[in-house]
Amino acid sequence: MDIDAWVWWLIGAVGLGIPLVLTAMPEFGMFAVGAVAASAVAALGGGIVAQVLVFVLVSVALIAVVRPIAARHRAGQAGHASGIDALKGRQAVVLKRVSASGGRIKLAGEVWSARTLDADQVFEPGSQVDVVDIDGATAVVM
Repeated sequence: MDIDAWVWWLIGAVGLGIPLVLTAMPEFGMFAVGAVAASAVAALGGGIVAQVLVFVLVSVALIAVVRPIAARHRAGQAGHASGIDALKGRQAVVLKRVSASGGRIKLAGEVWSARTLDADQVFEPGSQVDVVDIDGATAVVM
């Protein structure tokens, strides 16, 4: 039984797809795409040198292009604040006088309990304050 070269490349692509699924390493997927490209070259009658060259070039090109994009995407997500961390550093409007003993602010569309960072500070209704921390359900402002 004589199997054409393009079939072997497709078998190789499937073989590279298995560790992609098992290990979640995208590089295996890029090699699998390179094997599919080499299979196309083989089906079109290209020689073994052309097949291997296409496999290497497509695989390396995908790794060179996709990995930096994925790294930037991953790095961007790590710095993305959510929950109460996203509220720190935002501005709020004082609704009820805020002092060290308490008060009310409107922060991100919601009413929050608030207190001042400095015990000597007092903010009157209508003034803008900066949220420096969230202590339980109380915003610490200055």
